[in-house]
Amino acid sequence: MLRVSRPTDRLDAIVAFYQAAGLRILGGFEDHEGFDGVMLGHPGAAWHLEFSRCQGYPAGRAPTQDNLLILYLPERRAWEAAVAAMRMAGHAPIASFNPYWDRDGVTFEDPDGYRLVFQNAAWPATPAQADAK
Repeated sequence: MLRVSRPTDRLDAIVAFYQAAGLRILGGFEDHEGFDGVMLGHPGAAWHLEFSRCQGYPAGRAPTQDNLLILYLPERRAWEAAVAAMRMAGHAPIASFNPYWDRDGVTFEDPDGYRLVFQNAAWPATPAQADAK
């Protein structure tokens, strides 16, 4: 099991953003020694994301435009549906800092400035794809 944890100052907005991206709330906690948090992912998957805030300690924004979370969606219809859901939720695509991600993907920026890429490709990438990056 893999959990990726990240602090935020905008917990409600971050949860709404990643729900629009198709993730579900898997759990959460309030005022656990000064921390609030929410876990999001897909039920039964071997990974999930945790977003937390600590009262009185600002988390700030992403340090660069190349801090990415990439979701590989090889089926074209699923990829198109994910992109459409983000647009319907009011999130506009942005140009990726690394143009590689714009070739087969669409990038969105979350409320903290971190970027989410929906990549219309399978993982693992072929050696040619990996070399092109």
